[in-house]
Amino acid sequence: MMELAIGGFILTLFGFAFGVWKYIDSQINALRADLSAHKLHTAESYVTKAGMAEQTAQLLRAIEGIGNRIDSISERIDRAFESRPSRRSS
Repeated sequence: MMELAIGGFILTLFGFAFGVWKYIDSQINALRADLSAHKLHTAESYVTKAGMAEQTAQLLRAIEGIGNRIDSISERIDRAFESRPSRRSS
């Protein structure tokens, strides 16, 4: 009779351990699925380093173009004042 009680205890212990293992395994699988979904969302929503570098280069070219236009306006204004005859008071 004692052996049957010990066998039942061991069987219960193994059953409990198996249940804990299955619970942990299901949680790990759920986390894997969440991580996979997050990776997909990140890949779809955010830019890559190459894309960011391309956008930065475009912005810098645009700013350089604006700077060149400002420089040319300054030169035109200087030329306009240089070519104007000076007025002399009598």
